[in-house]
Amino acid sequence: MSSTNRTVVVTGIGATTPLGGDAASTWEGLVAGRSGVKPLEQDWAADQAVRIAAPVAVEPTEIIPRPQARRLDRSAQFALIAAQEAWKDAGFEAKAGAVTSGASAPGTSVDPDRLGAVIASGIGGVTTLLDQYDVLKEKGVRRVSPHTVPMLMPNSPSANVGLLVGARAGVHTPVSACASGAEAIGYAIEMIRTGRADIVVAGGTEAAIHPLPIAAFGNMMAMSKNNDDPQGASRPYDVARDGFVLGEGAGVIVLESAEHAAARGARVYAEAVGQGISADAHDIVQPEPEGRGISHALQNLLERTDLDPAEIVHVNAHATSTPAGDIAELKALRKVFGDDADHMAVSATKSMTGHLLGGAGGVETVATVLALYHRVAPPTINIENLDPEAEATADVVRGEARKLPVEGRIAALNDSFGFGGHNVVLAFRTV
Repeated sequence: MSSTNRTVVVTGIGATTPLGGDAASTWEGLVAGRSGVKPLEQDWAADQAVRIAAPVAVEPTEIIPRPQARRLDRSAQFALIAAQEAWKDAGFEAKAGAVTSGASAPGTSVDPDRLGAVIASGIGGVTTLLDQYDVLKEKGVRRVSPHTVPMLMPNSPSANVGLLVGARAGVHTPVSACASGAEAIGYAIEMIRTGRADIVVAGGTEAAIHPLPIAAFGNMMAMSKNNDDPQGASRPYDVARDGFVLGEGAGVIVLESAEHAAARGARVYAEAVGQGISADAHDIVQPEPEGRGISHALQNLLERTDLDPAEIVHVNAHATSTPAGDIAELKALRKVFGDDADHMAVSATKSMTGHLLGGAGGVETVATVLALYHRVAPPTINIENLDPEAEATADVVRGEARKLPVEGRIAALNDSFGFGGHNVVLAFRTV
């Protein structure tokens, strides 16, 4: 098929997060302003400087049969759970041998040659890699699982989701640190827009609550050490913010060409307007303090789409609760949008979910789409003393959820940025 510029829509959503085992319970938790951060109860946590994290609310082994779960890294388990929910939500039937039996929805057959999957992870199967290395050292060569390589490879979640739905148009795995999930969704939008596929299952997943990543992030002073107040530790825009809280889980959406969705009478959550991408070229870890790279991503979004800044009423900010990053993002929004930024309700949902690294863009896209669909912006919790720079630069939604305009077409942004200077901005709009 020749290149086109087709309209892309969201027809299915799925998630498993620290707030709930599906998209509905996650959204309920976000609107209610509930934190999913807890003390780490594992024995190894006692020696860590950081002893808090945001684990998933529902263990994947409660959903995936144990024989199947043993052949999957935790990141792939999350991705399959979220993907199957999104696939069912879009009205499609799951393939035989799916994650759960008897869970298929009545649906429309899909041409597998026009179906893709793009599932990202920032770190991949790190828990499998480290756990199997421990097995090798402690129990010997013969005890290492023969499934180790298919489990630890970064493309394992996307490959397994591709197998789940029978995708043949392409199965891809962007790896861009904490921007990975958003980049996956942006890539999926382009697959449909340019005619490579009619439907793409896309999102992000991460499972890195393990002693080595926690020790490493802790030693680089990136994580909050507010162990005495786990639920208050992730506090974007607060003057006392001291780093992110590690979370885990997955968020997945089903993207579809508007023509294909209309032909089968699908329910549409929102239009996926497009993406803006840039790189900082500043530092491997530190964000560019003035948000110049983020500004370029926002400008790239406006140049590549028909998005009207006056339509944008909500931003799901990257805002990880780090001193430099939170403000740089707000500076970029103000620089690009000027006075239009005054009517953008900014929410930092990582205050509740923690930071899911490569899974963040997926989960926060689900939140952004639902914010438009329900016309409600989730709150940013744990702000006791709002940073004066944040107060002067943006309209941060604090304390309670806020209603968005009930009439007319509105749009929202989902920002994701990652180590290495990766910047991805996604835009969605009501239909």
